[in-house]
Amino acid sequence: MSRLQHLRRDERGMSFVFVGVGFLAFVAATTLAIDVGMFMTARSQAQTAADAGALAGATALVFDDYDDRSAGGPAVLSAVNTALFNGVMLSSVDVGPADVLFPLGPTGLANRVRVNVYRTDGRDNPVPTLIGPVFGVPTVDIVATATAEASPANAMTCVKPFTIPDRWTENTNPAWDVGDTYERYDNKLKVIPNADEYHPPGTPGYAGYDPERDKGLPLTIRAGTGNNIEPTMYFSWKMPGDDIGADFYRENIMHCNRSVVGFGFLMTQEPGNMNGPTISGVQDLIDQDPDAYWDDVHNKVHSTKNPSPRIFPIPLYDPEYYAWGKANGRNADLRTANWLGFFVERIDGNNVTGRITPILGVIDEDAGPAPAGVFPQAIRLVE
Repeated sequence: MSRLQHLRRDERGMSFVFVGVGFLAFVAATTLAIDVGMFMTARSQAQTAADAGALAGATALVFDDYDDRSAGGPAVLSAVNTALFNGVMLSSVDVGPADVLFPLGPTGLANRVRVNVYRTDGRDNPVPTLIGPVFGVPTVDIVATATAEASPANAMTCVKPFTIPDRWTENTNPAWDVGDTYERYDNKLKVIPNADEYHPPGTPGYAGYDPERDKGLPLTIRAGTGNNIEPTMYFSWKMPGDDIGADFYRENIMHCNRSVVGFGFLMTQEPGNMNGPTISGVQDLIDQDPDAYWDDVHNKVHSTKNPSPRIFPIPLYDPEYYAWGKANGRNADLRTANWLGFFVERIDGNNVTGRITPILGVIDEDAGPAPAGVFPQAIRLVE
């Protein structure tokens, strides 16, 4: 057999060919897998940027200006800046004022913020690929959308163990002010002439506190005496938990009790004088953020903490329910009617002075919908 015939029939070394081809296929598949993983990571990061922008925009509607939806307004600027802060594959997304929209919610309210973020060829910032150029795909486009909603809250957490009455319609000495007293029944349980009226949230005639109208309104609260129902007088109440006494009461002021308090929650009045623990607990809140202050120019709290511990919800009790109970000789019945956002500014003796401010609540899925006119709002992603 000639040498040429021998070489033609010799199969030695073919394994190297198969190994080489297989290795190339393995490298291509591995690189493609890296591309796919990178795309998935980029998509996730873009969604995070959109989510954060939408939530920031909805939060700005609640705390800064609910009606300003302009390109330079706080809602748009907060949405854009927050989305830009969240990078995608070490680069910023492209998002501008035109990418922030305000669609109507299913109830017809203009309480939603939609944010679209881009890393696309059309925005000159596509995501580059590794193996894609071999197949003619040097870049891919990534787009993400998120919608957040500021909806009425039907419950609240971190409330404090003292409560003041909700605002009512003042008929005996109009118009309503913080020096009024709720007057409705005489000692024979009859309604007095020109009696004051209270209508709960969600019913016609509700005149309670409003987060837009009353934002920045100064309010001083002090320990209640007797059975008078006055806007500035608070009653102490026993919060959920196994502990009792002054220390537990003060702890619930200094920190956050995570119990969920809904509408109609009955608050049992705390026995004894809790004025001292109240002042001590509030002072601790001030000490946690001593440099915070109310910015009169922008009508909001200025603080390096988000949120400031000096902002907290005060439960508002139903003055009519309390007055009727007292007129009938019942023990103090304090029924939650709403909540109030409060920024504590200072302590004057036994008085606590602060400002009314918007505040966030929660959505309790086991409870019914929030009635119209509630004070707190809940921020959540809906799309």
